[in-house]
Amino acid sequence: MSSSDLDVLVFGSCIVDFISYVPRLPKVGETLHGTRFATGNGGKGANQCVAAARLGSRTAMIGKLGDDPWGGAYRDALAAEGVNVERVAIVPGESTGIAQINVADNGDNQIVIVTGANKCLAPADVQSSEGFLARARILVCQLETPLEGTMAALSAFEGISILNAAPAEKQLPRSLLAKATIFCVNETEAALLTDMQEVNDIEQAKTALLRLRQLGCKTVIITLGEKGAIFARPDDTEVVHVKPVKVNKVVDTTGAGDAFIGALAHFMAKNPEADLAWCIAAANRVAACSVQKPGTQTSFPRAADIDLREDLSSLENQCVKV
Repeated sequence: MSSSDLDVLVFGSCIVDFISYVPRLPKVGETLHGTRFATGNGGKGANQCVAAARLGSRTAMIGKLGDDPWGGAYRDALAAEGVNVERVAIVPGESTGIAQINVADNGDNQIVIVTGANKCLAPADVQSSEGFLARARILVCQLETPLEGTMAALSAFEGISILNAAPAEKQLPRSLLAKATIFCVNETEAALLTDMQEVNDIEQAKTALLRLRQLGCKTVIITLGEKGAIFARPDDTEVVHVKPVKVNKVVDTTGAGDAFIGALAHFMAKNPEADLAWCIAAANRVAACSVQKPGTQTSFPRAADIDLREDLSSLENQCVKV
């Protein structure tokens, strides 16, 4: 690799999903016959890395997998997506992170996550990956792996960093909030982090965003699903609402947030002179595309599937100051 040859570097989680579809969720001690079983590759870190790779970014992943058949298969799958997996380590004696998911016909679900090898991602992995950190344009982190490693990665990186604070935790260290160039959460996570009862509309989201800035966050983006997203930079006196992309039929929203983050990193890396509003609008289009297909990584579009000409030509119509 040559200098600055990585567009997006992801420091984060790899989790295999085991999904059972059932008529209803079982009671304690009850055995039910399921109707269908599926497996899929997940984990926010890997999801976001694959989303960026599919759009054409040169990507690399820093993560941990178990020394079981799932770990080797996942590493091969990432490589097949074009992700550099030199820093995706197989951890002896650890299982690959897994999520056992029951999905009922009415949409209810039960999820049990065993983090496995993901819990081994540590500051030492940042130190051993200094070359990758020096060569990347954008660093993406989440909160599915130990906080110490994430903080070390954000501290060591000198470029633009995106922290997707998911899954959200109350009372995150202010030092963590201030480390990332961009702090991105959805409406549920924003409510939890700001002690608000709910964030259901643009005004509530604006209140949450301003509170996050008071807590030390720099640029803040709050995604709002079908309502689009809002954002503000550190010195902005006004909050901007980026309107959503209309979707005729929603098939599966799983992973839409990860598609957004990966796409945001991609567009920022590939278009360094572009306004953040355009990058968010383009990422919205990628997320909207993903919800029209089933699955998580399998639903992420490739560059050829996305037409951004409308975003480029009508951006002023998509952004409103609130």
